[in-house]
Amino acid sequence: MAASILISNSGSDYFVTVSGRATFECAPQFRALQQSLEKTEFTSVSMDLGDCTGMDSTFMGIIAAIAIRARSLMLKIKVYQAGDTNTKLLCGLGLKKYLDFLDGPMNSSGEVWGSTPKQESVLDAARTILDAHRTLMEADESNVAKFGKVVELAEEDVKRLEKENTDK
Repeated sequence: MAASILISNSGSDYFVTVSGRATFECAPQFRALQQSLEKTEFTSVSMDLGDCTGMDSTFMGIIAAIAIRARSLMLKIKVYQAGDTNTKLLCGLGLKKYLDFLDGPMNSSGEVWGSTPKQESVLDAARTILDAHRTLMEADESNVAKFGKVVELAEEDVKRLEKENTDK
C-alpha cells in the first residue's frame, strides 16, 4: 500500500507530511507539487518524515528535483524527523547538500491540496520513474553508477509505451 502524503501551503511556504512507505505509487501527487514549484517562486519547502517508514528511489528522485529547484532560489528543503534510516537513504544518494535535517515535528498550517492521489497512466508512471532517476544522477555524480541501468530500462519502457499509444 502506498504512503499517505499530505501537502499544504500557506502563501509561498509548502509543507509535506509523509506517512508509511513512500514509493512510486504515491509519486503522482508529489510530482504535481514538483511541477508546480518549477513554475513559481517559493520561500520554503518543509517535509515531515516522522511517520515515513522508508522511501524508494523514485520518491527520492522527486525530492531531489524539488531540492534542486529550491537551490536555484538559494533555499534548502527542511526535513523534520527523518530518523536514521531515511537520513541514510537521502544522504546515501548525495542529497545532504540540498537538505537541512531538523529534529522535532514540523509546524505547518495552510490550505491543503494534493491529499488525494490521482491515478497515473502507465506511460506517465514510466516517465515519472525515468525523470526521478535522471534527477538523482544529476544531483550527485556517484548516482550514475547506481541508476544508469535503471534509466536505460526506463527509457526503453517510455519509448515502447509511447509507440503503443501512437499505434492505437
